[in-house]
Amino acid sequence: MLIITGTAEAVGTITLNQPAKRNALSRALVDEMIAALDDFQKGGVRVVVIRAAAEVKVWSAGHDIGELPQGQDPLGYSDPLERLLRRVASFPGPVVAMVHGSVWGAATDLALSCDLITGDETSSFAITPANLGLAYNTVGLLHFLRRLPLNLVKEMFFTAAPVKAEDAAKWGVLNHLVPAADLERFTYDLARLMLTKAPLVLATVKEQLRLLTEATSITPEVFERIQDLRQRIYESEDYREGILAFHEKRKPVFRGK
Repeated sequence: MLIITGTAEAVGTITLNQPAKRNALSRALVDEMIAALDDFQKGGVRVVVIRAAAEVKVWSAGHDIGELPQGQDPLGYSDPLERLLRRVASFPGPVVAMVHGSVWGAATDLALSCDLITGDETSSFAITPANLGLAYNTVGLLHFLRRLPLNLVKEMFFTAAPVKAEDAAKWGVLNHLVPAADLERFTYDLARLMLTKAPLVLATVKEQLRLLTEATSITPEVFERIQDLRQRIYESEDYREGILAFHEKRKPVFRGK
């Protein structure tokens, strides 16, 4: 099993459980997470906590790079991670990311797609398509824009540098920055507090907010322009070089081609 699930008092927990691959979001792991959310909903779970094991240094390394396709859109609508993000958004109750350790790439997108994030002093968040020559998708960019100031989004994507815990709290990535020794207690106390509130209200407000924040319209011309820009990247030599360099464990040499 790539995840461990559990339920107590209508709080469901998904624990990422592939430390050998730094909890990379492989298709198999993502499929297990989606199935767990489906089971939680059927079983009456009202709050979900997504976490990693307490002792890990990496909460998740993001996409499993070996599964990214070459020469085609690597982050299309049917991509497993995109399905997971939509499932988190559609779950009819709060989903909390409890973060101990570093969060990389698409895992940062996953954390930001959760309704709340709690983290300790070891937590950090980096979005790294610029390290891979990867064409990030428009929906993913919108996840960041809806949660964070534009200048921070630009810095995160332009530098791929981790946002450390104190800055993550300052910029609103974290709802709560809690000492590591208190993180689990604090997060589950927060989850149990939400259990005491009217579940129909929480589900409806979550869905209202989703609909309102996703009510962004773009013209067909803008959509086609964005798709053309992204296609140039995922068909580029730089994208092939970025993936090859990752597998060869060296710095990529990007040439803008």
